Amino acid sequence: MVSAFTLGKDGLPRIDKDPAAALDYAIDWTDWLGADVIAASVWTVATPAGGLTAASPSFTNTTAKTWLSGGTAGQVVRVTNRITTGLGRIDERSFNVRLVER
Repeated sequence: MVSAFTLGKDGLPRIDKDPAAALDYAIDWTDWLGADVIAASVWTVATPAGGLTAASPSFTNTTAKTWLSGGTAGQVVRVTNRITTGLGRIDERSFNVRLVER
């Protein structure tokens, strides 16, 4: 699982990804959830996606994960995870993926 996020100029977490890489990315919701649990999780890639795709989403009681692949070097793409909890709360977190040749 990837964990080398930095803070972007827009205040969102940002991570670099090679267009040829297919890697898993996760958001740990533990602190926000308290005693609640994740009941549903949806991942979206903002349009235009620059060729970046999200696939194979999964979640545990506290963490949501997706696999990101593809993309066009030079693009920055926002990825968002929206969860619904067992108590019916809904929230989302986003991060930017900067596509760079490595």
